[in-house]
This record gives sequence, C-alpha cells and structure tokens, in this order.
Amino acid sequence: MSERTFNYILSNICSAIQKRDTHFRLCIPPKEMLAITLRYLATGRSFTDLSYSYRVGVTTASGIVKTTCFHIWTILQNKHFPTATQGNWLEIAKNFEKYAHFPRCLGAIDVKHIRIVNFPHEGSMNFNYKKYHSIILLAVPDADYKFSHVNIGGYGKDCDSNILQQTEFWTLLCSKKLNIPNPTPPPPEGIKVPYVFVADDAFPMQENIMRSYGGHKLSTKQKIFNYRLCKARRYVECAFGILSNKWRIFHTPLNLSKETAIQAVKASVVLHNIVREMYGFRSDDLLTCPLQPLKQNKTET
Repeated sequence: MSERTFNYILSNICSAIQKRDTHFRLCIPPKEMLAITLRYLATGRSFTDLSYSYRVGVTTASGIVKTTCFHIWTILQNKHFPTATQGNWLEIAKNFEKYAHFPRCLGAIDVKHIRIVNFPHEGSMNFNYKKYHSIILLAVPDADYKFSHVNIGGYGKDCDSNILQQTEFWTLLCSKKLNIPNPTPPPPEGIKVPYVFVADDAFPMQENIMRSYGGHKLSTKQKIFNYRLCKARRYVECAFGILSNKWRIFHTPLNLSKETAIQAVKASVVLHNIVREMYGFRSDDLLTCPLQPLKQNKTET
C-alpha cells in the first residue's frame, strides 16, 4: 500500500480512533494504530509478534485491531461500495460485456470459506464439507474485481443457496428493490432479456440469477453459452484470489473471537476495494502494448 492510500484511510478514520492523553500515559497515535492493523491484515502475524514489533501489549494490539477494523468498515463502506442505482448497474453490465463478452451481467455470485479456529460454544455449526471450521464470505464483484455486495459471518455448515437466501442482498433482489434496469431486447430487436447475476449450480435459479445449462448432451449454442457464463463467473474467483493474496490474514485460520473475525474480514473487503480503485490494473494491460505506426523515409535507388 502506498503512502497516499495510507494517508487517505487515516484522514477518514483518524477522529474516530483518536484517544485522549492522560496524566499517567500518552495514548497511541492513530497513525500507529492504523499501521498495526494493516500489518496484521496484510501478514496474518500473531498479536504477540505485533506487540514485539510495535512495543505494545498483546491485549493492546488485539484491541487496536478490533477497533480500527470496525471504523474502517463503518466509515469507508458507503464510500467504496457502489450505490445500487440503475446508472451504476448499467456501467457494471457494460464492463462485463466488454471484458467477459457476457451482456447484461451485473455481477458474479459465490462464497468463500474463511478458515477459523472454532469459536467457543458453537460446536459443529462452523464445520464445513471441506472438513474444517469456517465462516462464510458471500460476495458479488464487478468486472473490475471490486465487490459491490458482501455478506460476512454465515455458518460454515450451510450450503451456498441457504447462505444467499439469508442475506439482505437476496431480500432486496426478490422484492425488486435493487434498482435493476428493466429488461431490454438485444440489438437485433427480439424478446426482452433481463439483467442477471451469474452463479454456479449451487445457487437457485431466479429471474435475475443465471446458471449454466446442465447435462451432457448439449447443443453447440448451449456449450458456447456455458463457456461465456463460466468466463463471467470467473471474476468472483479471481476477486477472491486477489483479496487473499493481498491480505494474507486469509492464509491461516483466524484465531479471533467471532465479532473480531467478522470485523477483520469486513475491513479487508473495504481495503480491497480501496486498493482496486486507486491502483487496480487488468491483466490485459500487461499483455498489450499499443504501437504507433513508424514513418518510413523513401530512399532513391
């Protein structure tokens, strides 16, 4: 993370995490509190390691991370998650058609199991089919790998469709309150085609949720459709990969309380969007190099 990004985050949360000096001790400055939190999220190091690095107590480091993550989410969430307006949806659909060649796509839905050390008194509620304890991050990214909707904290034992149906996103989708643009016909005038979110077979089929064709005996058109849909759906998998690689807290089980674990994941998601907005690039930017035509001087022979 650059100094400019660090200062931007600090300027937004400084007043919220600022403590008062007392006659007995000086408070830890907000700049150091943010540095401790970012170091924890970016490395996944233990609070003991952080306490040695920053010369603070283990309990103090834990409290700083919890408080700072909470304010990163509450203050920066509304600034870096797009508002559900028709204009924003149309812009997302335009980018999906440009990069994934899948028209009228508003995002890709999927879940990520975040490995944890099981919380006290929760038994097997977080024990998933992969044979470890986890909480669920359900996310909907756009074609720039930024998350437009997230839901964090579902039980690891639940299946993907149950997790989706317990979210506010599903409630808004079913009640037609997401401001999704009305169905429009494709360029050659024909039947009206709705705007959709793409998902895999674990999610329910719905007017605005599209899955691939099932079965083995598929026509050529159906195979092409499945290929295009899978290409659009890969964006959520890539977004999860970018998130995990940038914030390595996800590389080891979270040994935190449930509340702190959820706050840490929320902060990581917001920081992911901030970094993508300020320094995001696409892989095709590295594969193409536009060249200007060279002027050739004519020589007489």
